[in-house]
Amino acid sequence: MAHQICPVCGLPKDICVCQEIGKEEQRVKVRVEKRKWGREVTIIEGMDDREVNLEELAAKLKAHCACGGTFKDGRIELQGDHRYKARDFLISVGFSPEKIDVT
Repeated sequence: MAHQICPVCGLPKDICVCQEIGKEEQRVKVRVEKRKWGREVTIIEGMDDREVNLEELAAKLKAHCACGGTFKDGRIELQGDHRYKARDFLISVGFSPEKIDVT
C-alpha cells in the first residue's frame, strides 16, 4: 500500500502538518467595505491560495455566516457585515488569532 508523501515536509499526507503551519503564519485582514446603495461587504484577504483552499474556505464561511458571497482575485467576499463571525470561524479552523486583523 503506497502512501502519498508531502513534497514540502516529506511526511505521509495523513500526518502532514504543512497546512496547519501555513495557516498560523499568514497575516489575514478582515474588513467591511461599503458598496453602492449602502450595501456592506465583508472582505477577507491576505491568505496564500497555495497553502489554503480558498474556494472551499469561502463555501464554509458562507454556510457559517448564513450569507451569500464569492471567492475571487485571491480574496473572499461575504454579503453583509460578518467581521467577527468570520474571525471566530477562521480561528476555529486553525488560523492564529494574533495574525487576524479586524477593521
